[in-house]
Amino acid sequence: MGHEEVTRPGGVTTVLVVDDVPASRYALGAVLRRAGHRVLLAGSAGEALLALDARLRAGELPDVALVDVGLPDMSGYDLCRRMKESPTTAALPVVHFSAVAHGSLDRCRGLDAGAEAYLTVPAEPEEIQAVVRAAARGARRRSAATTRAGRLTLLAEAVLDIQSAGCPGELAETAATQAARLSGTPAAAFVLDDEGEMHRGLSRRRAVTALPDQGAHDAVARLLRSLMSGRTGSHSTVIPAPVWPSGFFGAGPFEPVPDVLEPYPDTRTGNGHGPDGGRRYDDTLLVPPDGALLALARTRDDHAPVCLATPAHAREHATELTRLAHATARVAEQLFMYEKERHVALTLQRSFLPARLPRTPGAEVVVRYEPASRQAEIGGDFYAALPTPAGVLTGIGDVVGHSLDAATVMVELRHALRAYCVEDPDPGALTERLDRMLQRYHPDVTATLCLALVDPASGRARIANAGHIPPLVVRDAGTADYVRVRGPLLGLGLPRPETVDVRLTPADRLLMVTDGLIETRGTDLAVSMEHLRVAAAGAPHGVAALCDTLFECFDRERDDDIALLALRLTAED
Repeated sequence: MGHEEVTRPGGVTTVLVVDDVPASRYALGAVLRRAGHRVLLAGSAGEALLALDARLRAGELPDVALVDVGLPDMSGYDLCRRMKESPTTAALPVVHFSAVAHGSLDRCRGLDAGAEAYLTVPAEPEEIQAVVRAAARGARRRSAATTRAGRLTLLAEAVLDIQSAGCPGELAETAATQAARLSGTPAAAFVLDDEGEMHRGLSRRRAVTALPDQGAHDAVARLLRSLMSGRTGSHSTVIPAPVWPSGFFGAGPFEPVPDVLEPYPDTRTGNGHGPDGGRRYDDTLLVPPDGALLALARTRDDHAPVCLATPAHAREHATELTRLAHATARVAEQLFMYEKERHVALTLQRSFLPARLPRTPGAEVVVRYEPASRQAEIGGDFYAALPTPAGVLTGIGDVVGHSLDAATVMVELRHALRAYCVEDPDPGALTERLDRMLQRYHPDVTATLCLALVDPASGRARIANAGHIPPLVVRDAGTADYVRVRGPLLGLGLPRPETVDVRLTPADRLLMVTDGLIETRGTDLAVSMEHLRVAAAGAPHGVAALCDTLFECFDRERDDDIALLALRLTAED
C-alpha cells in the first residue's frame, strides 16, 4: 500500500479508536499504525468526547472514528448520534465495529445512527485498512464539495455587492472587501479609468503595512498596463515580491500586517492557521514573502484594467478572484460610461445655464444652480430671466427624468422659451406653445415649468404654472406665502388654467425653486414645502441672502439638481 493512500492535503490521516477492551484497542491501533495512520485511543464514550473537544480546539479533528458499539458508559450508537448532531463533528465519518453484534439488525442499527460503515471483528488487517481508507476518502470528497459550494455562494454574494456600487471609489472598496472574504487574506483592489486615474480600495484586513506613497500607486498602474497590454478578458498571475511595490502586503521576510482582528481559518483543514503556511501571532498575520497574486480583467481594448491583489499564498482562490475581477470590470465599464455621459450632460447644462443673468432695469434677479452629487444622475433643471417689452420674464423648470436625454430636452425647452417670448411673452400663451412642442417632438417626455412676467413699473406679476412648485412671495416683514397657481405638466396636452396676477412691492421677493432643494425620500412634499416657506420667511433681506440661506438650510447630499431664482423690484436708474 502506497503512502499517498493514507495521506490528505496537510498531513497523515488520523484515526480515533474508541474501544473499552485494552487488548482490542491496542490491536486495532497497531494495525492502523503499520499502515501509516496516526492513531488516537479512547477507552469510553466520555474519553472520546473529551478527546474530540481537545482536538477541535486545536483545529485538528481526526479523519475517521472507529467506535465499538458496546461501550460501558454509552452505546457506540448513541455516541455516533451525539457526534452527528453536533455541527462541529457531524462531518467526521464513523465506522462501527463489534466482536459480538454480528447480525443484520445490528448493522442496520449502526447505519441508522449515522455511521458510514459497520465492521465485524476480528477482521483481516487489509479489510480494516480498506474500510478506513474508504471512509476517509468519502469524507474528503464531501468536504471538497462543501468547500466548493461555499466558495460559489460567497462568489455570488460578492458579485451582487459589486453590482450595487455607485461610483468607482465605492467599487474599489467593495471589490477589496469581497476579495478578502473570498481569499481569507488581506486584499487590495485597483480600478483604473480611461484618464489614468487610479481608484484604490483596501479590505478591512489591512492590506498595507504603511500607507503607500504616490510612487507605489504609479508602479501598480504601470504594472497593470504592462500585464494587460493587448489583452482583454480576465486571468490571474503571481508577481514576485521584488516586482510588487513595497507597502502592499509587506516586503521582505515575514513582515507583519497589523489589525487582522477576525479569525483567519484554513478552508481545507479548519484550523486557525493561515493557508499555505501563513502564521498567526496574537492579532498579527505574518505574510510569507512570496509576492502577490493578481486577478486582472478588462472588458475592451479601449478600457482600463481592473486588478484584485492578495498575497500569493491565496493562489488556491485564483479562480474565484478572477471571476470577481471580471464582474468588477463589467461594473467599472458601466460606471465610467455613466461618468462620461454625466460629464457631457453637466457641460451641456452649464453652457446653457449662465451663472450671471443680463441686467434687467427695475428688477434685481439672482440665480443659484447646483448639480446633483457625483453619486446621483444628472437632471433636467433649468432657469431663465429674459427681458421683454412687457417686463422681465422669469422661469424655472425641470424635465422629468435623469439622463443626457433629459438635459438635451431641457436645452430645447429653454431655447424655445427664448424664441417664443419674442413674439408673445404672456406666460399662459408660452406654456401652451411649449406643451405642444413637447407633444410633437418628444411625445414620451414631460416637464414642469413655472413662468412669471413681472412689470417693474407697476409691480404686476402674471404667473402660469405647469405642475411645478408654485412661487413664494417673501416679505421683509418676515412672512412668506405661496402664490395659488396650478396647472398640468407640459407634454400632456391637457387644458391649461388662466394665469394668476399678484402685485409686488420693493419689500417683496419672488422666489422660484426646483424640487431638488426640498424633496426628501420618505417625506411628503407638502411637509417639505412648509419647511421651505418657514425658512424663506426667516431669511435675511435681499435676494442673494435669501438664496444663500436656503442652500444652507437644506444642505445635504443631493440626489437631484437644484435651481433657485429670486427677483426683487428696484428703483429705476
